[in-house]
Amino acid sequence: MLQEAIEQAGSPEPDPTTERILVGARQQFEEFGLRRTTMEDVARRVGVSRVTIYRRFPGKDALVGAVLLEEARRFFGELEVAVEGCEGVDEVLAEGFAFALERLRGHVLLNRLLDTEPESILPHLTLESQSVVESIRGLLASHLALRLEGARLTPADVEVAAEMLLRLVLSFLLTPHTVARVETPDEARRFARRYLSPALSSVAAENR
Repeated sequence: MLQEAIEQAGSPEPDPTTERILVGARQQFEEFGLRRTTMEDVARRVGVSRVTIYRRFPGKDALVGAVLLEEARRFFGELEVAVEGCEGVDEVLAEGFAFALERLRGHVLLNRLLDTEPESILPHLTLESQSVVESIRGLLASHLALRLEGARLTPADVEVAAEMLLRLVLSFLLTPHTVARVETPDEARRFARRYLSPALSSVAAENR
């Protein structure tokens, strides 16, 4: 479900009723988790009939997938805003890295699942993460490519940069105790400028 949601993050936005259902479902998942939530709970919370929900989502798995899709769409939309106006490798990496860490650390649903239902999310971020990493890397690379035009980076370089950012963010998110100072957005920006930007700048210099 997580991989499918990420791959469809660029698909059209839902209609107003579906949007209400997705918001209500997300809130229900945040409060009670995936296991304890039923379709009836969501219908009651949103104030619609079960038939209305089942017309759009044939089962709970489909609803969970749609909520994850909406969260992925929102994340990449906010990421685009965060790096808007940034120029050059230093600024794009610094703002993108700081935003991703801060946003995911404060993501209510993700933290709820990590705390109470880790078996539902951890495999997709660790041992069984290949397909998810590939999907996120592709989306992230497309965003980076737009922002790093003129930086003398090949498509392969951008793919590597995207995966490097993704793996670092996941590592700091899942194992937060580290000697690297990345607790605040400003510290994350300094980390990116000191350790990430030089690596990409060096690659760009070699491509001249």
